[in-house]
Amino acid sequence: MAEAAPKPATYADLEAVPANLVAEIIQGALVTHPRPSPRHAVAANVLGSELTGGFQFGRGGPGGWIFMVEPELHFGANVVVPDIAGWKRERLSSLPDKAWIEIAPDWICEVISPSTEHYDRGAKRQIYGAADVAYLWLVNPVEQYLEAFQLVAGQWLLQTTVAGADEVKIPPFDAAPFSLGLLWPFDQPIDTSKPQT
Repeated sequence: MAEAAPKPATYADLEAVPANLVAEIIQGALVTHPRPSPRHAVAANVLGSELTGGFQFGRGGPGGWIFMVEPELHFGANVVVPDIAGWKRERLSSLPDKAWIEIAPDWICEVISPSTEHYDRGAKRQIYGAADVAYLWLVNPVEQYLEAFQLVAGQWLLQTTVAGADEVKIPPFDAAPFSLGLLWPFDQPIDTSKPQT
Protein backbone atom coordinates (compact mmCIF):
# COMPACT_ATOMS: atom_id res chain seq x y z
CA MET A 1 0.00 0.00 0.00
CA ALA A 2 1.37 3.41 -0.95
CA GLU A 3 1.90 5.95 1.79
CA ALA A 4 -0.16 9.11 1.63
CA ALA A 5 1.75 12.24 0.71
CA PRO A 6 2.41 14.44 3.73
CA LYS A 7 0.03 17.37 4.16
CA PRO A 8 1.55 20.75 3.35
CA ALA A 9 2.52 22.73 6.42
CA THR A 10 0.14 25.47 7.52
CA TYR A 11 0.66 28.82 9.18
CA ALA A 12 -0.75 27.28 12.38
CA ASP A 13 2.10 24.73 12.24
CA LEU A 14 4.58 27.60 11.94
CA GLU A 15 3.03 29.50 14.87
CA ALA A 16 3.31 26.40 17.08
CA VAL A 17 7.11 26.27 16.75
CA PRO A 18 8.96 27.29 19.96
CA ALA A 19 10.23 30.88 19.98
CA ASN A 20 13.89 29.80 20.22
CA LEU A 21 13.73 28.44 16.66
CA VAL A 22 13.39 30.18 13.31
CA ALA A 23 10.53 28.60 11.36
CA GLU A 24 9.72 28.77 7.65
CA ILE A 25 7.43 26.99 5.21
CA ILE A 26 9.54 26.03 2.22
CA GLN A 27 7.87 24.23 -0.67
CA GLY A 28 5.15 22.89 1.62
CA ALA A 29 7.45 21.66 4.40
CA LEU A 30 7.85 23.18 7.85
CA VAL A 31 11.56 23.90 8.27
CA THR A 32 13.07 24.94 11.59
CA HIS A 33 16.59 25.83 12.59
CA PRO A 34 18.27 27.32 15.65
CA ARG A 35 18.74 31.04 16.18
CA PRO A 36 21.90 32.37 14.49
CA SER A 37 25.34 31.97 16.07
CA PRO A 38 27.07 35.10 17.41
CA ARG A 39 29.42 35.18 14.38
CA HIS A 40 26.39 35.03 12.08
CA ALA A 41 24.49 37.69 14.06
CA VAL A 42 27.44 40.13 14.10
CA ALA A 43 27.98 39.78 10.33
CA ALA A 44 24.27 40.39 9.62
CA ASN A 45 24.11 43.35 12.01
CA VAL A 46 27.22 45.06 10.62
CA LEU A 47 26.11 44.56 7.01
CA GLY A 48 22.66 45.94 7.82
CA SER A 49 24.19 48.91 9.61
CA GLU A 50 26.54 49.72 6.72
CA LEU A 51 23.69 49.65 4.21
CA THR A 52 21.14 51.43 6.40
CA GLY A 53 23.35 54.48 6.95
CA GLY A 54 23.94 55.23 3.28
CA PHE A 55 20.92 53.73 1.61
CA GLN A 56 18.08 54.25 4.10
CA PHE A 57 19.17 57.41 5.92
CA GLY A 58 21.24 58.90 3.09
CA ARG A 59 24.39 59.34 5.22
CA GLY A 60 27.18 59.07 2.66
CA GLY A 61 24.86 57.43 0.16
CA PRO A 62 21.77 58.13 -1.93
CA GLY A 63 19.07 56.91 0.49
CA GLY A 64 15.79 55.64 -0.95
CA TRP A 65 15.70 52.18 0.67
CA ILE A 66 14.03 50.47 3.67
CA PHE A 67 15.82 47.56 5.38
CA MET A 68 14.51 44.91 7.78
CA VAL A 69 16.25 42.22 9.80
CA GLU A 70 14.59 38.79 9.62
CA PRO A 71 11.29 39.90 8.06
CA GLU A 72 8.64 37.24 7.54
CA LEU A 73 7.92 37.15 3.82
CA HIS A 74 4.88 35.42 2.31
CA PHE A 75 5.27 34.35 -1.32
CA GLY A 76 2.20 32.24 -2.09
CA ALA A 77 2.38 29.13 0.11
CA ASN A 78 6.03 29.80 1.01
CA VAL A 79 6.88 31.63 4.23
CA VAL A 80 10.56 32.60 4.37
CA VAL A 81 12.69 34.60 6.78
CA PRO A 82 15.84 36.04 5.19
CA ASP A 83 18.53 37.51 7.42
CA ILE A 84 18.19 40.99 5.87
CA ALA A 85 15.90 42.36 3.17
CA GLY A 86 15.75 45.73 1.43
CA TRP A 87 13.03 47.48 -0.56
CA LYS A 88 13.25 50.58 -2.68
CA ARG A 89 11.00 53.15 -0.98
CA GLU A 90 8.77 53.53 -4.04
CA ARG A 91 7.89 49.81 -3.79
CA LEU A 92 7.29 49.72 -0.02
CA SER A 93 5.66 53.05 0.76
CA SER A 94 4.24 51.96 4.15
CA LEU A 95 4.53 49.10 6.62
CA PRO A 96 1.71 46.57 6.85
CA ASP A 97 -0.23 46.12 10.09
CA LYS A 98 0.19 42.34 9.98
CA ALA A 99 3.30 40.41 11.05
CA TRP A 100 4.41 39.59 7.51
CA ILE A 101 5.07 41.24 4.17
CA GLU A 102 3.83 40.05 0.78
CA ILE A 103 5.71 42.59 -1.37
CA ALA A 104 8.94 40.99 -2.60
CA PRO A 105 12.11 42.84 -1.57
CA ASP A 106 14.44 44.25 -4.19
CA TRP A 107 17.45 42.77 -2.37
CA ILE A 108 17.93 39.90 0.10
CA CYS A 109 20.95 38.77 2.08
CA GLU A 110 21.30 35.35 3.66
CA VAL A 111 24.15 34.78 6.11
CA ILE A 112 25.11 31.16 5.59
CA SER A 113 25.33 28.77 8.51
CA PRO A 114 25.64 24.97 8.54
CA SER A 115 21.94 24.57 9.43
CA THR A 116 20.68 26.83 6.61
CA GLU A 117 23.15 26.68 3.70
CA HIS A 118 21.30 23.88 1.91
CA TYR A 119 18.08 25.94 1.90
CA ASP A 120 19.76 29.31 1.25
CA ARG A 121 21.54 28.01 -1.86
CA GLY A 122 18.69 25.75 -2.98
CA ALA A 123 14.97 26.09 -2.32
CA LYS A 124 15.04 29.61 -0.86
CA ARG A 125 17.09 30.94 -3.78
CA GLN A 126 14.51 29.40 -6.14
CA ILE A 127 11.67 31.00 -4.16
CA TYR A 128 13.38 34.41 -4.27
CA GLY A 129 13.87 34.10 -8.03
CA ALA A 130 10.22 33.14 -8.58
CA ALA A 131 9.21 36.22 -6.53
CA ASP A 132 11.39 38.45 -8.77
CA VAL A 133 13.80 39.56 -6.06
CA ALA A 134 16.43 41.38 -8.16
CA TYR A 135 19.54 40.86 -5.99
CA LEU A 136 20.67 38.12 -3.58
CA TRP A 137 23.80 38.23 -1.45
CA LEU A 138 25.14 35.18 0.39
CA VAL A 139 27.59 35.91 3.22
CA ASN A 140 29.78 33.23 4.79
CA PRO A 141 31.11 34.59 8.12
CA VAL A 142 33.37 31.59 8.79
CA GLU A 143 35.14 31.58 5.42
CA GLN A 144 34.81 35.39 5.15
CA TYR A 145 33.30 35.91 1.73
CA LEU A 146 30.27 37.46 0.07
CA GLU A 147 28.73 36.19 -3.16
CA ALA A 148 26.51 38.66 -5.04
CA PHE A 149 23.89 37.37 -7.46
CA GLN A 150 21.56 39.26 -9.80
CA LEU A 151 18.36 37.85 -11.29
CA VAL A 152 18.61 38.03 -15.09
CA ALA A 153 15.84 36.54 -17.26
CA GLY A 154 14.70 34.38 -14.34
CA GLN A 155 18.19 32.99 -13.59
CA TRP A 156 20.58 33.86 -10.77
CA LEU A 157 23.88 35.06 -12.22
CA LEU A 158 26.93 35.48 -10.00
CA GLN A 159 28.00 39.15 -10.24
CA THR A 160 31.09 38.90 -8.07
CA THR A 161 32.64 37.38 -4.97
CA VAL A 162 34.54 39.47 -2.43
CA ALA A 163 36.49 38.07 0.50
CA GLY A 164 38.50 38.95 3.58
CA ALA A 165 38.74 42.75 3.88
CA ASP A 166 38.07 43.47 0.18
CA GLU A 167 36.02 46.50 -0.74
CA VAL A 168 32.28 45.89 -1.16
CA LYS A 169 31.19 48.03 -4.10
CA ILE A 170 28.42 45.92 -5.60
CA PRO A 171 25.10 46.85 -7.22
CA PRO A 172 22.61 47.85 -6.04
CA PHE A 173 24.75 49.32 -3.24
CA ASP A 174 27.85 50.41 -5.14
CA ALA A 175 27.36 54.13 -4.36
CA ALA A 176 28.72 53.77 -0.80
CA PRO A 177 31.54 51.17 -0.64
CA PHE A 178 32.79 49.66 2.62
CA SER A 179 35.28 47.01 3.76
CA LEU A 180 33.96 43.46 4.02
CA GLY A 181 36.37 43.03 6.95
CA LEU A 182 33.95 45.04 9.11
CA LEU A 183 31.69 41.96 9.20
CA TRP A 184 34.27 39.92 11.16
CA PRO A 185 35.53 42.31 13.88
CA PHE A 186 37.02 39.58 16.11
CA ASP A 187 38.83 37.76 13.30
CA GLN A 188 41.89 38.62 11.30
CA PRO A 189 40.52 39.07 7.77
CA ILE A 190 41.69 36.41 5.37
CA ASP A 191 44.42 37.74 3.07
CA THR A 192 42.95 37.19 -0.39
CA SER A 193 46.22 38.09 -2.12
CA LYS A 194 47.83 34.83 -0.92
CA PRO A 195 46.72 31.34 -1.92
CA GLN A 196 44.88 29.58 0.89
CA THR A 197 46.39 26.32 2.16
